Amino acid sequence: MSSPVRIEVEAAGNLGHVFASRRTPGRTPGRTPGQAEGPAVVLIHGIGASHRYLERLHGVLAESVDTYSIDLPGFGATPRPPQTLTVAEQATYLLGALEQLGVLEFVVVGHSMGTQFAVEAARQQPQRIPHLVLMGPVVNDQRRTVAQQALALGRDCLFFESPSSNALVFNDYLRCGPSWYLKNLRLMMDYNIEEMIAGVRAPVLVLRGEHDPVAPAAWCRRLAARTATAQFLEIEGTGHVVQHNRSVEVADSILAFAFVTAAGSEAPQDLST
Repeated sequence: MSSPVRIEVEAAGNLGHVFASRRTPGRTPGRTPGQAEGPAVVLIHGIGASHRYLERLHGVLAESVDTYSIDLPGFGATPRPPQTLTVAEQATYLLGALEQLGVLEFVVVGHSMGTQFAVEAARQQPQRIPHLVLMGPVVNDQRRTVAQQALALGRDCLFFESPSSNALVFNDYLRCGPSWYLKNLRLMMDYNIEEMIAGVRAPVLVLRGEHDPVAPAAWCRRLAARTATAQFLEIEGTGHVVQHNRSVEVADSILAFAFVTAAGSEAPQDLST
């Protein structure tokens, strides 16, 4: 599989980057919508991050399905908007950008704050999102302060992450800058995902790394319980950046959830290992 193609896309008055791996023959950026068989998979990064810590997962998924990773406006190498975009505004950008590329139906996969963008996109245009995957969702309803979140993230980086995942995350944090990070942090802390997810109609997979202190198991189970169609899955031996450190296991879980179950197979309500 060749490297993803980077496409600059302006939508809703903002500019972001879409990294596209398309398997469907003849399917190119800007082509008429509706050519792919079945939905694509779209990956959304968290606060301060970019598509780079999703690259391993993107590569594995792209062997099986059309796959897109997004650098939302203000993150990665994208230009910073004149003002901070709300969670809803980032979701509107995501939906508009993919529509321009002819991606009308897709499985949305968010990590960390990206789970908030994913939930909001599924609420705004539910007809386009048949399945929703939330990896390491935030913010834990029993740890609502910035200090508690910072402590959990620090523990994760020190004890449960690989050197490569830490390098990717910290490099992106530096590129993001403290001012932009803190502005988005307040938005992240104020978004009550446990309330918003109740309005999602699509089946939901809540996924976490076994040792993730940012998204502990009890919190993930509470979140999954907020919707009647949710499943919970735990990946052994890793922390918050589960998609980088266990990319094959995560990709297999996403494909089984979104495509095998969609084909009519029985799916267990709790997939935890």
